[in-house]
Amino acid sequence: MVRRWLVVVLALAALVASLGAPAGAAGADVAKWQRRLNALHCDAGPVDGKAGTWTRSAILRFQSRHGMVQTGKYGVATRTRLFATTAQRCDVRPVPARSGSGRRIVISQKQNWVWLVAAGNRVVAQGGIVDNPGALRRGSYRTGSYCGRAARVQRNTSGSLWLDDFVRFAPCGFGFHRIPRYKSNGGQIHADHLLGTNLAQSHGCIRVSAAMARRIWTFTASGRTTVRVI
Repeated sequence: MVRRWLVVVLALAALVASLGAPAGAAGADVAKWQRRLNALHCDAGPVDGKAGTWTRSAILRFQSRHGMVQTGKYGVATRTRLFATTAQRCDVRPVPARSGSGRRIVISQKQNWVWLVAAGNRVVAQGGIVDNPGALRRGSYRTGSYCGRAARVQRNTSGSLWLDDFVRFAPCGFGFHRIPRYKSNGGQIHADHLLGTNLAQSHGCIRVSAAMARRIWTFTASGRTTVRVI
């Protein structure tokens, strides 16, 4: 009987380990991950030992930064890479190869990330995005007016939502903008910590933080800007 019980316990332990889910870990372990993720600027939020969506989003950003399968789970491979001395910061990433040249905006659908690249291939800003690869196809675009719609709208509207600092770059309605805000109370429809992950999805536009939306607005103010979606 004892032996059978032991077999069951070991089997359950193996199942939990294989899932690698943060939610199944002890608080002290989760806090350790959170501290390490925050040290690498992956934004795991408060170090509270709670493995919620905020912690999972940080794991996803870490996995995308290192070209790993984005599961949001804390498996052996992720744990090994996270605590390695070669672990890289999540918020500073190289511009992907084959993303063009010159002054441009680069969007990586795989990494859920955007770069503003000035002349000389100098990155002036970068950050996480929420997009929809099923709606926005890869390729080259240019910011500007499409389908008779304005190229830039400081406070665009979509039903009950505000789309602040809207910069259009593809036909007909696709553009960059801040995470949508409810007109009723000004609150965002989702938190900033979902940026740079696959935990949310837009209708095709590129959602960014308020700060990044302002950077894109300023970066594109001088005229039509190339946008590369890869």
